[in-house]
Amino acid sequence: MNQLTFRNGDKIDAIGLGTWKSEPGDVYKAVREAIKIGYRHIDCAWIYQNEAEIGQAFKDAFADGDVKREELFITSKLWNTFHHPDDVESNIQETLKNLQLDYLDLYLMHWPVAMKKGVGFPESADDFVSLEEIPLIDTWQAMEQLKAKGLTKHIGVSNFNIPKIQGLIDAGGSVPEMNQVESHPLLAQKELLEFCKKHEILYTAYSPLGSRDRQGQSGNEPDMFELAVVKAIAENHDVHPAQILIKWAEGRGTIVIPKSVNPKRLKANLESANIPLSELEMMELNKLDKGYRFIDGSFWEKEGGPYTVDSLWND
Repeated sequence: MNQLTFRNGDKIDAIGLGTWKSEPGDVYKAVREAIKIGYRHIDCAWIYQNEAEIGQAFKDAFADGDVKREELFITSKLWNTFHHPDDVESNIQETLKNLQLDYLDLYLMHWPVAMKKGVGFPESADDFVSLEEIPLIDTWQAMEQLKAKGLTKHIGVSNFNIPKIQGLIDAGGSVPEMNQVESHPLLAQKELLEFCKKHEILYTAYSPLGSRDRQGQSGNEPDMFELAVVKAIAENHDVHPAQILIKWAEGRGTIVIPKSVNPKRLKANLESANIPLSELEMMELNKLDKGYRFIDGSFWEKEGGPYTVDSLWND
């Protein structure tokens, strides 16, 4: 499997375990199994509301000698209700307590969206705080302090476009070390990836299989497993289409975090790294790009609110 390298020389496995939508009771077993079969990169977030169970899995894995803490790369994310600089550290401290860790390897600003304290998920415009009231640079500088204090080794962003990353840099902030975004052959984000590579920002692809089990699906979304090109390449290599999608992400020099709680799929996802996709096959997969988002951010768009889908991805 490919490993990617941070600016300071630290390494991260290109294929990690995503934990979004992993249910209570399932996520503990999934994390334990993943570690046993060789996963060393686990992606978490406070808002997933399963970090306490993941933390117990970590504790038991360490106690049983399955892995040492320093052998794991563990990511979590700052939620939107903690964007005020005075609240940033409280969120990571809660995550560290839940995960039963002394430090994270990577901490990301989950969305370029701020909400009022105590709001779980926004129901109206009144639940938001504009970026004029809490500029992203203020939140980012508080994130920088977390790194300075040793609470996380690396910091980055998630769901940020080029202007928003450039905005942090232009405002005097450090260059993020990671950008985690939706990415798959239907949403290759080539320009964003090139920008990240130019600035030595690592790039993580989430929802690489199309977020097939999330709530709020429209019912007429494309099924990437059924795309003719993906199916043909999968048949050529005698593997599942999901493995081709994972290998595409890993093969183009990005990190990818497919989620599963099924032991067979966990193993297959990890083994995707071994599929020898040809240059021609990669080119055919790249031709599928049409800028299609499964996670379009429309849940942040409330009448009279400060955020729109257009401003999220284009401003």
